[in-house]
Amino acid sequence: MSDSSNQKENKRSEQQPLQHVDQWQDFVEQQVYPEPHKKKHSEYRNYDNPARECVREFYRLNHRYQTFEFVLQKEEEFLNLERRQMTMFESLEFLNTLVDDSDPDIDLDQLQHLLQTAEAIRADGHEDWFVLAGFVHDLGKVLCLFDEPQWAVVGDTFPVGCRFSDRIVYSEFFADNPDFVDPRYNTQLGVYERNCGLRKVHMSWGHDEYLYHVMKDFLPEPALYMIRYHSFYAWHREGEYDWLCDDHDREMLRWVKKFNPYDLYTKCPVKPDWHELRPYYENLFAKYLPATLQF
Repeated sequence: MSDSSNQKENKRSEQQPLQHVDQWQDFVEQQVYPEPHKKKHSEYRNYDNPARECVREFYRLNHRYQTFEFVLQKEEEFLNLERRQMTMFESLEFLNTLVDDSDPDIDLDQLQHLLQTAEAIRADGHEDWFVLAGFVHDLGKVLCLFDEPQWAVVGDTFPVGCRFSDRIVYSEFFADNPDFVDPRYNTQLGVYERNCGLRKVHMSWGHDEYLYHVMKDFLPEPALYMIRYHSFYAWHREGEYDWLCDDHDREMLRWVKKFNPYDLYTKCPVKPDWHELRPYYENLFAKYLPATLQF
């Protein structure tokens, strides 16, 4: 193949988008934050591997378009929660139309990932609200079914309206974000005050923030922190953005860290039996959630 053909092929590879909603999750599990002690730390976070060009393209789009103005627009568009009213079982059925047919490791639909996460939490004897947080944590991915692009649904989350941390995955792509050079937003604090608390900070738009608003009136606060910040790796794994946190955020951080391994490391080929487990979860839903949820 000629050099010219190689260049064209590489260009096509770099433009390859994510093909399904879980490619980002697979990337995070296997390459970014792998299970401890399985490989040396130095063997991970190698973003130059051409096999992950689809993930690079995902983050190129995510980091370019997740601006402060974009997030405010999406909050106004979606957080009135007037798009659809569903029971938990209807929302699960709706979510499960996002079946992952191309996962190279394991053939799991959305329900199975949620079940495996929740069942691992339950097996370790945690509180039932913790189990419920594990079960619902990715339910916000229904955004994909409202025609939202994947870069506005999944991926690492981060504050907007202030300087982007260089500890965010593929931080070099922020150079194409208009906020990167906007003096209103490119300082450490940007539009915020020091230690204002994360509740006053606008996070990049995605399923975490969306589901937090769906669930905020029903679950204990530690569960809500797990839901809202489980993709905020720059905070709970890299130790960034403490300057925006207050003491309450720091107290809640331990719950987010406690949740994270269950999200990342519970995927396995043995599927939980939903028919057998359903009565337990029916009772759990009834204990904490209303008959219908607003999406």
